[in-house]
Amino acid sequence: MTVAAPLGTAAPTLGAALADFAVAAYRDGVPDQVAASVRERVLDVLGLCVAAHRLETSAMIVDHVLDQGGHAQATIVGVPTRVTAAQAALANGVLAHSLDYDDTHLPSVLHPSASVVPAALAAAEHVGADGEQLVRAIAVGLEVAVRLGMAGYDAELGNSVFFEHGQHATSITGAMGGAVATSLLYGADSTDAAADVLHALGLTASMASGIIEANRTGGTVKRLHCGIAAQSAVTAAQLVRRGFTGPPSVLEGRFGFFEAWLHGRFFPAEITDGLGTDWAVPGIFFKPYPANHFTHTTVDAGRALAARGLTPDRVASVTVGVASSTVRTIGEPLAVKQAPETGYQAQFSGPYAFAAGLIGGGGLAVGLDDYTDALATDPVRRDLMAKVTVVGDRRCDAIYPHQFPAVVTVVTTDGETLVEEVLTNRGGPARPLSADELGRKFRDNVAGRLSDTTTAAVRDRVLGLAGADPIDDLMPLLASFTDVQNEN
Repeated sequence: MTVAAPLGTAAPTLGAALADFAVAAYRDGVPDQVAASVRERVLDVLGLCVAAHRLETSAMIVDHVLDQGGHAQATIVGVPTRVTAAQAALANGVLAHSLDYDDTHLPSVLHPSASVVPAALAAAEHVGADGEQLVRAIAVGLEVAVRLGMAGYDAELGNSVFFEHGQHATSITGAMGGAVATSLLYGADSTDAAADVLHALGLTASMASGIIEANRTGGTVKRLHCGIAAQSAVTAAQLVRRGFTGPPSVLEGRFGFFEAWLHGRFFPAEITDGLGTDWAVPGIFFKPYPANHFTHTTVDAGRALAARGLTPDRVASVTVGVASSTVRTIGEPLAVKQAPETGYQAQFSGPYAFAAGLIGGGGLAVGLDDYTDALATDPVRRDLMAKVTVVGDRRCDAIYPHQFPAVVTVVTTDGETLVEEVLTNRGGPARPLSADELGRKFRDNVAGRLSDTTTAAVRDRVLGLAGADPIDDLMPLLASFTDVQNEN
């Protein structure tokens, strides 16, 4: 275990190091590979925001935000009425995370874009930022979120300390990354931008939150997490501009961020080593399937077994071997995971993942229409799920959390044993999604709500984000939907 030494009076703090990095990258630019990755993530998030309007909870958050009123500063995806920047960030963050289809960094098990991108989009629209400013701010915000998440990853433990404490690192460190991004956008003309960033971190640390019990036993509260994080980020940056200040030792201080969340067990080198030169952003995993990331390799195993000729009627029993620490999320309580009542519960079920993969579906193998309430209770899938158990597997333990592997063993009704190993995740550096696949995911997400013409316009605008052109023409493209029959 590595713990930061007590602060000396003249020692630079971890927050100050992040602030200096953020300002330098924002002013001088980020590597081309990083910028390209950011643009793809913005497109991914916007597609998710469109798709999430199918959910009842999305209507709830939109109704809540519109009920608050306020100045017209920024756009909620799918809503013609503009709202305050903080409220737009709240709503879009909820939309971005609600389908569990947003990107993931490993091994921190952090979903950074669903907090950082909505916060930055709202601030950028509010201040009239240009494409280059938006891309740089998001890049820096994602990097900060990931590095703070990695500071809570214990290699000896083989897991995030945040998760071990029941904390949702996504919303906690996502709020901090979002605060850096929004501070840069709001403070473009600041005479001391680094101080503003540090203060924004200091304020946001008192707002960041999230627990993950809903992953285990149900409830829709997790859908709120990234929205609350994005809202906190925007609010903090705005308050700093009005004069509020935070502690310079907000991260490593005796009563700071890491003490409060991780009880002092953190790894500061993950924050500072290679800062500004070694970027984590391009290696963040895109999700090919709209479900908890722990289940994805089980989907792939089901697909592979179907390709080998296995059909549901031939299955006698299935053992899904995964990393032991993920069993509690996708395999416990087993009776609940074998019989999800809703599509949302099915997204966190290992037995359902196997059934979905074996039976097959849309999207990039399984898609949004494969996680419905009707399919979660479909008798064929229920019968198959009842035969599936989820257990810890030592080989998977050795790989996790750098990947979320699965070893699936099926015993057929005629006594044959079939084994399918999927040791790397699709969508990560080892098995990246192509530009065409990312485009397919975006088109699937907006299908029925955006015309082909608008879909192409959004895609071209986002993937072309650069230079000094204001982005004020982007979000209006997504401000309202029409039930459409796409040309293709």
